[in-house]
Amino acid sequence: MSNKKGLQDAYSLVTPEDSINLYRTWASTYDSDFAIQNDYRSPFEIAKYFDKYSNNNDTPILDVGAGTGLVGERLKFSSKEIDALDISPEMLEIARLKNCYSKIIEADVTKRLSINDNHYGAIVSAGTFTHGHVGPSAFDELLRIAQPGGLFVFTIHNKLYKKAGFDKKFIEIQKNITEPKLHEILVYGNNPDENYGNDKVIIAIFRKK
Repeated sequence: MSNKKGLQDAYSLVTPEDSINLYRTWASTYDSDFAIQNDYRSPFEIAKYFDKYSNNNDTPILDVGAGTGLVGERLKFSSKEIDALDISPEMLEIARLKNCYSKIIEADVTKRLSINDNHYGAIVSAGTFTHGHVGPSAFDELLRIAQPGGLFVFTIHNKLYKKAGFDKKFIEIQKNITEPKLHEILVYGNNPDENYGNDKVIIAIFRKK
């Protein structure tokens, strides 16, 4: 699968089943053909902002939409427990082989998760809140499983921030979270795709009250 086809397919997903089917065929080459070749920046930036805003109480960590473990690889030196959650078993198998996660969880984040209330001290995510993937309604479930004071650090595609209602969702849940800090970054450092090479994401950081 070429870079261009991969990005087009990823952005055109509609259902969770679409995600499962795409990433089944993309898992084995995702890191080399997509992340490395395009200098996919989001996992690095998530790790950077997590390090900036986190403290020793922000554990365990849940990596939502963990995929092949690109975020986990960059957080594994934090000495904190990190779990991976993704809908694709094939992507999770690649992540498991990197030995950076304590637990692998195959689940659909748009549905209720088999995770206790107030369990995680931090929730991170890169590339999940984007075209064809997960919308802002997932925040409710993620807030349920986060500890009071839990840290959130995740990307939202900038073209979807208002279009998909992430801005309205932040207003809806404002009594349950600290005021979000928003940082806009370029997604790719070296992307030859003329359609997506200049894509940006918003990194959102807040804590559950």
